[in-house]
This record gives sequence, C-alpha cells and structure tokens, in this order.
Amino acid sequence: MAAAVPSPTRRRSILVLKAVISIGLLGLLLSSVDLARLWATARTASPAWMCLALALYAVMCLLSAWRWRVLLRAQNVPLSFRALTASFLVATFFNNFLPSNIGGDVVRIGDTARAAGSKTLATTVVLLDRAIGLVGLVLVAALGASLSRDPAVTATVGGATGLWLILLAAVLIAMPVLLAPERVLRLLAPLQRLHREWVAERLNRLKLALQRLRDRPVALLLCFIGGVLVQLTLVAFYGAVARGLHIPITSAQLAVLIPLSFIVQMLPVSVNGFGVREATFALYFSHIGLPAESALALSFIGAVLIMLFSLSGAAVYVTRGQRAAA
Repeated sequence: MAAAVPSPTRRRSILVLKAVISIGLLGLLLSSVDLARLWATARTASPAWMCLALALYAVMCLLSAWRWRVLLRAQNVPLSFRALTASFLVATFFNNFLPSNIGGDVVRIGDTARAAGSKTLATTVVLLDRAIGLVGLVLVAALGASLSRDPAVTATVGGATGLWLILLAAVLIAMPVLLAPERVLRLLAPLQRLHREWVAERLNRLKLALQRLRDRPVALLLCFIGGVLVQLTLVAFYGAVARGLHIPITSAQLAVLIPLSFIVQMLPVSVNGFGVREATFALYFSHIGLPAESALALSFIGAVLIMLFSLSGAAVYVTRGQRAAA
C-alpha cells in the first residue's frame, strides 16, 4: 500500500495559506518601518562587498557538495565532485524558485539514486546530510552566543547554556542511531503493518546505510566539520552583506542570528521562508538595539543575492537537459 498523496486541491490550499502568511508578515513588517529609511539603507550597498558575499555563497555551495560526496563515498557511491556540485546548484535553484524548500532535495535524490542503486539509499544520504548540517548549525549558534558579550544576544535565544544543552541533546539522540542502527529498526518495525515487504526492504537498506557510516567514523567526522564550515561561511556571507550596508552588527551576533533564522525557515508555514525570516531578523535586531529597517535590508538583500546566485543552477539545468537530448 503506497503512502497517501495529498490531492491537488489540498496542495493548492496549503500553498495559498503559506502565501497568505508570507504576504501578511511582510505587509505587517513593511507597514511598521520607515520605507524611505529602508530604501536609503539598501541604496548604500557596496558593490564590492556584494561581490564578496556572492563569492562566499559559492564557497558554501562547494563545501556542501564536498560534504555530500563524503557521505556518498562512505556508502560506496562513486560520484564525481563536479557532478555533485552541478546537482547541488540545480537543487539550490529549485529551493529558491519553487514554493517549497524540499524541491532541491528531490533533485539531489534523483541525481544520485541510479548510482546508489536505490532511491532509499539516496534519500537516506540526503537526510543524513541535513541532520548533520543541523547539528553544525546549532554548534555555530552556541559558539556565537558564548563569544558574544551582549546580554541581549543570549537573552534572545535563552542563553548560550540553552544552545549547548540543545546540542548535547542532539548528540545523545544521534549516538544510538549511528552506533546501534538495529535498535532504530526495531522502533520502526510497526511501520511494516502498512506494507510488510516494501517497508521491510527499505528499513533494511536504512540499516545498512547507518552501519556503513558507523564503520567509517572519519567520514562522519569530515561531514560534521564540513557542516560547521558551511554554517560559518553563511555567517560570513551575511557579514559581508551587513558590512556592505554599513550595519554595525558583530560576527558573534550574526553567528546566533543566521542559524536561528534558518531553523525558523524550516517550519512549513511560509513560501521559502519569506516573512518569517524577515520577522526573525527584525525581532533579533530589536533585541540588540538596531533598527528594523537595517534588519529588513539585510534580509531582503541577502535573499536577492542568494536568488541571483541560484540562477547558475538554472543554467546548469538547461545545459544538462540539452546534453541529455543530444
């Protein structure tokens, strides 16, 4: 028995609801700020710093592709760094121009399923990549909160101690999954009631994937280091944008804000994070004594630069389609 697929009407209804939330939040934020001041802040953007920000985002994509390759090689899936970089760029384009951030994951799974010999294995690797990246994200936020001496920063997220406790909880949850995947399968065994053979086969592939990762701790460590570097590069990206806009925000403050904003954007309540991201930036800036106009300028211009860079993924997608046709 296959999993139930939402009807087109339900999907449209969910999309409309997300759009309403995004537009509503953006409208509320824009109505509460000085638009002339917001435009004046945006107009001060330094082209040199914006170019540096784009370069940093490119570095982030390369690090992400490398981390993905480390996980795939641990599963004996030999795909080239070039192919994975191209796939990641296409996924970035889909994430930014489709009304859902899972579109990119579908691209990545589709591009690696054949080489992996299993869509389940390809999906498992992408999910592991996401999970390890999330742990790295919390680590960067905890480091930022610990390094920042501004009490308003730590008050925003409940203090550095709270973030370190969240990180510890994530590690404690991940350890049994990696060290004893058999126990995970026992917990998921009731799912076999849905379709015994289909579910059992996929659970077995999941167990094998986790066992391979457990037997290759160096790959796991490299992937985690890559996840931390990705998050630090994203902080540097927003730091370059902030510097180009002459916004006096420190790296430690950004190291808390950026991971926090990405966590909020994971909630499936908006279209590609629009609205909730800007609300997070504005709330955080109010805690550290910076104007909401600066928060919105940083959020909007950062999003525009990311979307601009992701157009490279569209070029890769078109070129790849032309090669396949030829």
